[in-house]
Amino acid sequence: MYWTLELASYLSDAPWPASKDELIDYSIRTGAPLEVVENLQSMEEEGGEIYESIEEIWPDYPTEEDYLWNEDEY
Repeated sequence: MYWTLELASYLSDAPWPASKDELIDYSIRTGAPLEVVENLQSMEEEGGEIYESIEEIWPDYPTEEDYLWNEDEY
């Protein structure tokens, strides 16, 4: 399983919180690349686990805190 920013972006508008099956269904319905569906299918699921955000699936997903600019300066 591998994630890139481009692949993870297909899940940015997913209906969070969601289960693995709901995310797979969402990916298929929105026309996400096959790699996204395969990544979701390869995730280990522990008894219907609910994911609150993309960060729980891909911990390295960049957040606004990861950007180095100061919004007050612009």
